[in-house]
This record gives sequence, C-alpha cells and structure tokens, in this order.
Amino acid sequence: MTLASIPSPTFSEFHIGPLTIHMYAICILIGICFAVWILTVRWKRYGGIFDQVLDTTLVAVPSGLVGARLYHVVTTPDAYFPPTGSPANIPKVWEGGMAIFGGIMFGALGAFLWCRHKGYPFALLADALAPGLMVAQAIGRLGNWFNQELYGKPTTLPWGLALNDADSMGKTQVCYDGQPCPVGTLFHPTFLYEMLWNLFGAALIVWLGHRLAKRLRAGQQFAMYLMWYGLGRSWIEMIRINYSTEILGLRTNVWTAIIVCLLGIVLFVVLQRVGRPSEHYTKRLMRITADDLERIRVERESEHERRESRRKDR
Repeated sequence: MTLASIPSPTFSEFHIGPLTIHMYAICILIGICFAVWILTVRWKRYGGIFDQVLDTTLVAVPSGLVGARLYHVVTTPDAYFPPTGSPANIPKVWEGGMAIFGGIMFGALGAFLWCRHKGYPFALLADALAPGLMVAQAIGRLGNWFNQELYGKPTTLPWGLALNDADSMGKTQVCYDGQPCPVGTLFHPTFLYEMLWNLFGAALIVWLGHRLAKRLRAGQQFAMYLMWYGLGRSWIEMIRINYSTEILGLRTNVWTAIIVCLLGIVLFVVLQRVGRPSEHYTKRLMRITADDLERIRVERESEHERRESRRKDR
C-alpha cells in the first residue's frame, strides 16, 4: 500500500466562449516564450539583437510544429493510414500527437536555412538556444501531466502518478500490449523525470559553457544538448507503456534517442578538432548586427518623415 502519490489535474482544457483552450497548448506556448527569452539573453551576449531572434523564431517554430506532427504520424501510422486509420486524422492535432524529435529536426532545419539566408552564424544560434530548448521541453512536459498521458510502468514508489476520471487525452491511451492501461494503480511520472532531467541539463550546459568558454568551439554546447537529451530520453522512453511501434524489440523513440545522443557525441568530437572558437563568429555577427541596426534606424526615420508629412497635409 502506497502512502503518497502525485495527483493528476482534474482538467485538461477550459472554455472561453466558443473557444476550447487546451492546457497542453498553453504549456507549449509558455515553453516557447521561455526558450525565446533565454535565447535572446544569450544571443545579445554574442552581439546580436532581438529582431534577429524574432525573425528566426517565426520560421523555426512553425517548422518545428509541422515536424513534430509529421514525426508522430510516420512513427504511429496505424491511426492515420488504411486499413486501420484515415489520412483525415493527420491535421487533428487537438486529439494529441506531437513528437519532440520531429520538432527538433524540422525546427533546426528551418532555423538553419533562415540563418543561411540572413547570414546569421548558425553555430552561435544553436549554442545560445541549447539551454532554452531544454527549459522549453521541460515546461512542455507539464502538458502530458494535464493530459494524463505518456506515463510509465506501474510503480509503488511514493512519487507514483495517480490518474483520475477527468476527461483528458490519456483516457484513450493504449499500452504496450495493445490493451487499455492498468486501472487503479500508480505509474512512473515520466513527465516529471524528463522535466528534472532537462532542467538539470540546461543548468549543466550553462555552467560548462562558462567554465570551458575558452576551450569550447562554436556549436559544442548544442552538441551537449543532443548528448544529454538523447541519453535521458532513451532510458525514460524504456519506462513508458504507451503503445509504440517497435524495431528489433525497441520503441522507435528509443532508437531515435540513441541516434540523437550518438550524433551529439560525433558532432562534439568533430567540432573540437575542426571547429572554430565562438569569437570568430561573434565578430561576423556584430557586423551583421551593425548593418541591421542601421537599416532599422533608416526605416524608423523614413516612417517618422511619412507621419510628419501626413500630419502637415492635414
């Protein structure tokens, strides 16, 4: 008999007039705001400005959201393709199904292409974003708590997760054996495990970034993120019991996490050998920022002159 547990929220959505607001979406949005804030603070230290962060965010976030959905659809095809599913279910994001791995891949691709277009040093942007991305993912995991979904195996530990009868997405969750998940028991709170893992990882990246500032190459802090998140997600994913496609006895997300971790290791080693110090890219960013600030100044002066002209015409 357990004497303590983590309770689940009694709601996962609320209504404002005809609108239905999902707590999962709110957690994602709050996470994005924190990531942008942390990115901005760190980007400015490299010599950038908020406008550069904003235009990159407006490209990367939609790309990441699309990628998160596509990854989920591809890795769980039974619900979206015949004979058991329908392609009409693909756009129904309000029913759940956003995979962080797809979000990272497509979001990074969108940011990379935009940085190439604008001339921003992508390696610096990736380093500046690394801890913020982990904080955003930690906050986003609260959405799984509200949805009562993606929990782990049954447990008798005092921090086990207790489910309730609230109307949430997790009510339709099917476990690893294809049957409804066990009722009347506690489960490993994998959302909490990943939250703590990510928050500690964010702090670790910031600390190592300062401690090893003179030794690290541009991009290596992002490589740390890949290593840390891939490592943590691999063992957390093995605890989960929500149904997932398996390859050679392992869930697809476990394989993806292992690949992400290995990519981080390879990237870290390669950058250490052939990468350039952050100062090299910082100088380039400062030149770009100077041009952007001049452009902004000219645009504001032109706008002010147009307003004055309209005022005089009146």
